[in-house]
Amino acid sequence: MSRAAATPAPSHLGRLWYKWRFHLSALLVIIPLAFMPKYFKDVALFRGESGLGEREVGEVQVGPWSLRLAEFRQEPPRLEGPAGYMKSFNAALCQACIGQVKATYLRIGKPRSLRAAGALFFGSPYRMGASLPIPARTKADAELWITMEGWDGSMHQASIPLAQASPATLAWLDKQGGKP
Repeated sequence: MSRAAATPAPSHLGRLWYKWRFHLSALLVIIPLAFMPKYFKDVALFRGESGLGEREVGEVQVGPWSLRLAEFRQEPPRLEGPAGYMKSFNAALCQACIGQVKATYLRIGKPRSLRAAGALFFGSPYRMGASLPIPARTKADAELWITMEGWDGSMHQASIPLAQASPATLAWLDKQGGKP
């Protein structure tokens, strides 16, 4: 009896594998290619090559200083665990005020004091980021308050309407309808 006669015939699944394995391996190469445009867009956004964010608010004058503010992503706030809903903003200080500004804060509603100034911007003065908590019961006419503290102890504040800073957040708040 020869060896060839002793090997069992391949199963139906085995025959399919041998017939389609090339096509399946090509599919494993093609599927990741479909996600490449989004990947490269995200990389450019994180590196700052496509600006401060997906939607730039513009220049905001805060006392003697100014900053460029941008909504990082044009999307509704994300639920970030026990912290609640958060929205990311980026900012860049003006060239003249980089050495004068100690800290920059962002908050919905006017802060009562510097201790309650809001979310602290972090990072380099050319591209700072902050995650702002968004209460679900925020009113549609709410304002974003920017507080800047100088090295000399001075404090300056400015506000912009939430509708101007983040229309996506305003649409999300309208959809929530005051629900917690």
